[in-house]
Amino acid sequence: MDDTKPSTRESARQVSTDRRGAVVAALMLAMALAALDSTIVSTAVPQIVGDLGGFSVFSWLFSGYLLAVTVTLPVYGKLSDTFGRKPVLIAGSVVFLLGSLLCAVAWNMGALIAFRIVQGLGGGALQGTVQTLAADLYPLEERPKIQAKLSTVWAVAAVAGPGIGGVLAAYADWRWIFLVNLPIGAVALWLVVRYLHEPQRSLRVATATRARVDWAGALAVFACGGVLLTALVQGGVAWPWLSAPSLVLFGTGLALVAAVVLIERRAAEPIIPGWVWRRRTIAAVNLALGALGLLMVAPTVFLPTYAQSVLGLAPVAAGFVLSVWTLSWPVSAALSQHVYRRIGFRNTAMLGIGTAAVILFAFPFLPYPGAAWQPTLLMLLLGAALGLFQLPLIVGVQSTVGWAERGTATASVLFCRQTGQTIGAAVFGAVANGVLADRLGGASDLDSVTRALDAGTAPETTRAAIADAVHAVYVGAGCAAALAFGVLLVLAPRRFPVLKEQ
Repeated sequence: MDDTKPSTRESARQVSTDRRGAVVAALMLAMALAALDSTIVSTAVPQIVGDLGGFSVFSWLFSGYLLAVTVTLPVYGKLSDTFGRKPVLIAGSVVFLLGSLLCAVAWNMGALIAFRIVQGLGGGALQGTVQTLAADLYPLEERPKIQAKLSTVWAVAAVAGPGIGGVLAAYADWRWIFLVNLPIGAVALWLVVRYLHEPQRSLRVATATRARVDWAGALAVFACGGVLLTALVQGGVAWPWLSAPSLVLFGTGLALVAAVVLIERRAAEPIIPGWVWRRRTIAAVNLALGALGLLMVAPTVFLPTYAQSVLGLAPVAAGFVLSVWTLSWPVSAALSQHVYRRIGFRNTAMLGIGTAAVILFAFPFLPYPGAAWQPTLLMLLLGAALGLFQLPLIVGVQSTVGWAERGTATASVLFCRQTGQTIGAAVFGAVANGVLADRLGGASDLDSVTRALDAGTAPETTRAAIADAVHAVYVGAGCAAALAFGVLLVLAPRRFPVLKEQ
């Protein structure tokens, strides 16, 4: 009998390892759906507009999806702590796939935008729950492995997404961009249903708190986030910042903020519990990752314009200048464990964001017009610095909470990062347009100026003005990085209060 026990234990361990591997594959496929979404759709916009019309509102294909993802993140985080990760991930995947199918049969731009919002309602569950499950599956010392795999999914999506979207739009039909989600999502769903078995504790938590789910708070959070993010996304684009629509939206948003605070204070199980902001570690990480969202706007939104309008690169080459940071980011993230095990989560993140600040502030010193390898090198270094910054903070926060709080904590940091990106797009867009108007002596905006350059009707002074505008944006991004550094220095504890693994 004794001779059989080791082999039995080894067999059980192998089954457990195989099961975890299948679940990790499902998580990577689910994350791929979310990661590919924006990049694969962006290249097909001309075909979509040509077929459905609605050029004046096509930006809502992205804004609507982003709004839905952002405002649902805290809701799904709390629900995953209440009911368990598996049902939330399954429900979110089904909603995302339903939205994809509806997008593929859309008959006009209004319908497509509405169905993109449905997609986003599921996408919030994909992003938040996948990150939470990654922490559930792996102990602290192994979490960088799974996080590096998930970062690699984003990197591959950033590089491959535009190409896949372009091929499908050119040689098939733009509707296949959404239909291709169905088989990928079906495989991910099957793997989750078949292999993900959560501990019984999740069922006990769900039974104990099922009657106390804060649905009123969830609705208030959704309404508040939707109104404020709409004001930020559309302000300065669809209408002036000081116009009646902006003032009405911001006023309504502030009123809804007060309503959210009132509802959450009275709720037995609030969607956004107060401890998220009362705990120094989580509050500091939330603010730091909000600043990360701000600074990420500079390269992702403005660098392609700089590469094409200032450096004169073709769209493919301009995309490569941007994509190199997605190569160094996951590598740096995977190696960050060797750093934070020696100097701690906070100091590692401060090292990464401090380096990122130096790189961002160095961008305006590039020669004009310069060579393509110069911003490419800076982007490669920036990706490495941010990989050293973001992953230790996410792993650190997840390690300071127990299972029943991990979904809420993870969703809070992702929500702050997404909100930072939305605010950054609005703020830096205003900065860029302001610099252009000052340099060109009139009411100019980045879109009209770049179109004039593409048409060959703009003088060299316009190209120089775009360079100055992008330089100003990078200075602002450097300030956001410095802000994140200061937040970690002042607010974050020197040593994160890591809980003992259960």
